[in-house]
Amino acid sequence: MATQSPFLFLQNLPPLPNLQPPVWVLDEVQRRMVLLLNHILSQESEARRRLAQQKGRVVLMQWRTLTLKLIATPAGLLDQAEAQAKPDLLLALTEDSAFALAQTALAGDKPAVRIEGDVQLAAEVNWLVDHVRWDLEEDLSRLIGDVPAHSVAQAVRQVVLVLRQFVAKVADIAQSKAQP
Repeated sequence: MATQSPFLFLQNLPPLPNLQPPVWVLDEVQRRMVLLLNHILSQESEARRRLAQQKGRVVLMQWRTLTLKLIATPAGLLDQAEAQAKPDLLLALTEDSAFALAQTALAGDKPAVRIEGDVQLAAEVNWLVDHVRWDLEEDLSRLIGDVPAHSVAQAVRQVVLVLRQFVAKVADIAQSKAQP
């Protein structure tokens, strides 16, 4: 007997109302995202070199009503762009469903993105996405030591593997139900 996922109901839920957090919360989250991105970029000299070549260029990332406008710095890092800065590149996620985006991420795929603007800048952003990875285990080892960090990282990898298998199984079940 085939077992159904307890999460299939999430696919049929209506979209959540457009609840906007306060502006100060969004601003603080964006600042923290820029800090995290710069932390990751600071560990990759090739990424910083490539990003430095794009200094002053502005990328606007968008999902639903959420936006993040970043500017490349001469140091090859990122900063929040001024609100009135004209973007050279727009990257907009086309999927409205957070559940579908989570499925895509857990499957290890890239989400569908609408791209408008400078082709060279888009190619550099794509290179960064494809080649820059956060070595979370290394950062964790600075806090708790090598052995515990390795153990935590292994546990996280196992959880991600199980989640990916689960998502694949849910997708297979949904696909088999959709076919007559």
